[in-house]
Amino acid sequence: MPRFAELNTQVLGVLIENLPSLKAWVLGLKPRFPILSDFWPHGDVAVRYDVLRREGICERAVFIIDKKGIIRYIDIHDINKDPGVNAILRTLAGIEESKE
Repeated sequence: MPRFAELNTQVLGVLIENLPSLKAWVLGLKPRFPILSDFWPHGDVAVRYDVLRREGICERAVFIIDKKGIIRYIDIHDINKDPGVNAILRTLAGIEESKE
């Protein structure tokens, strides 16, 4: 998380769970960033980003959106695989460099 702060980045998690499930998930995993609920209308944000599956579950995805609202990076990956952070940090560093 310190590296994200250095890159002037806000990390957010978005889950399509209801609030009681979301609370249990947050209490169990204790993430170091805010978690938002996309439950009602169910998966509305996920639909807008084209990551809600027909069966009502969400793909695991990473989006980097700059301060102008432009999507700079998309990684949709297998739910059982950790995408790692290196490509994300490289993209963020590139965005910061382009501001200079």
